[in-house]
Amino acid sequence: MKQLVFMRQTIGARFCIENPKFAQECPRRARFITMPLHLRRRAMTLLADQTMVATRTDQKSWADQFVPMHRDRHEGNVLTTHPDPAPRTLSERATLDGADGAWHLSGALTVRSVSGVAEALDHAQGKLDLSGLTRLDTAGAYLLQRHSDRLGIVHAQPDHAALLDRVAASMPKPPAQTKASFTLVQFLDKIGRMVASAGVFLVEITAMLGMFLARLGQVIRHPGKMPMTALVHHADQVGWRAIPIVSLMSFLIGVVLAFQGAVQLRQFGAEIFVVDLIAISILRELGILLTAIIVAGRTASSFTAAIGSMKMREEIDAMRTLAIDPAMVLFVPRILALLITLPILGAVANFMGLFGGALMAWIELGVSPAVFVARLLEETGTNHVLVGFVKAPVFALIIGVIGCHAGMQVGGNAESLGAQTSSAVVRAIFAVIVADALFSIFFAIMDI
Repeated sequence: MKQLVFMRQTIGARFCIENPKFAQECPRRARFITMPLHLRRRAMTLLADQTMVATRTDQKSWADQFVPMHRDRHEGNVLTTHPDPAPRTLSERATLDGADGAWHLSGALTVRSVSGVAEALDHAQGKLDLSGLTRLDTAGAYLLQRHSDRLGIVHAQPDHAALLDRVAASMPKPPAQTKASFTLVQFLDKIGRMVASAGVFLVEITAMLGMFLARLGQVIRHPGKMPMTALVHHADQVGWRAIPIVSLMSFLIGVVLAFQGAVQLRQFGAEIFVVDLIAISILRELGILLTAIIVAGRTASSFTAAIGSMKMREEIDAMRTLAIDPAMVLFVPRILALLITLPILGAVANFMGLFGGALMAWIELGVSPAVFVARLLEETGTNHVLVGFVKAPVFALIIGVIGCHAGMQVGGNAESLGAQTSSAVVRAIFAVIVADALFSIFFAIMDI
C-alpha cells in the first residue's frame, strides 16, 4: 500500500512539473486526486503498465521500474512513454550428449526444455553426469527421477541434488498389495444378504401382484374404468408382433426334435414313435416354455423400459398429481394383454412345432403327413394339451408383474434404467423356468 501511495504521489508530482498550469499547486498538492479527469485517466493507464513491468522483471527494485514520461512538443499535451525494456532472456535449452553408458546433461532442464530430452532419456542407460546443468526445476527433476532406475545420477550440484531428493520423496508410492482374506463368516454374511434381498424381492413382487388383482377387480365391477385403447395397443405389441419369431423358433424346434429322434429310433426300428416324441415334447413342455422365454426377453424388457422412462421423467408423479392411478393406466393393460395373448402364442407355437416335426419326419423317415396326423390323434391325449395351456396364464402373470415391478424401481438416470431392464429379463426367464419345474413336479405327483 505504501508503494502504491508513493507511486501515485510521484506521478502527480511529475504531471505538475511538466504542466505549467499546475506548477503553482505542486508544492501544496502534489497528489493524484488533484489532477484533471483526463490526466488522471492517463496516469491510471501508466500505473497499470508500470505494474505489469514490475511483475515481469525480477532483477530491479519496484521503484526503479518506472518508465520516464515526457511531453511531446509536436503532440501538444498528449503524454507518451518510452517502450518497455526487453525482458531478460535466459537459455532454456538442455542438451544430452554421450554414448555407451556415459551421458552428460548440460544447459537448463526446465519445464520448457524437458520435451527436448525426454525421448533421448528413454533410450539412455548407465551414468548421467549433471555437472554441466545450469538450471533445474521440478519438471526436470521429475523427468530425471522417472529414469533413475536406469540412469545413475552423478556430479549433481548441491541445490540440484536437494531438489532431486525432494521430488523423489514426493513421488507417489504404489499401494501395498494385500491378499484378500475369505473367511467362513464372510461367506455366511454374503449368503445371508442374498437370501434377505431375495426375500425383499418376493415381498415386493407379491405386493405388485396384489395391486394388479385389486385393480382387475375394480375393472370387473366397473368395466368403464378399463383403458381399452391401451389394452388393444399392448395386445398388438405383445401378441401380434411376436408371432413371427415364435413361429420360426417353434418350427425349428420341431425339426430338430424329429431329426434327433429319428437318428435314435431308427436303430430299434421304432421310427413311428417319433410322432409321440414330438407331440408330447411340444404340447406339454417345449411349446409354451420356449414361447414364455421369448416373450420374457422381449416383453419384460419393453415393460421395464417404458415404465422406467416415465418414472425417470417424473411422468408417474405427474399422474398422481392429476389423480390418475398409475396401476390402472400402466399395469393393468400390459399384464392383461399378456394374459390374453400368451395362450394364443402358445397355440401358435404348438402348431408350428408339430408342423416342423411332421415335415422332418416325412423327409427323414418317410412318415407321411396322413400317418403323422393319425398317430398324433390316436396316441396323444388331451391332457398333454391342457397341461401346456394351464401354464400359460401363470407365465404371463410372472412376466408382466416382474417387468412392471422393475420399471417402478428405476431411478433418475439412464444407468439405472439399463440395469433394471437387464435385471427384469434375467429374473423373468429364471422365474418362468422355476415355475415350469414346479408344474412338472406337481403334474407328476397328480399323475396327469
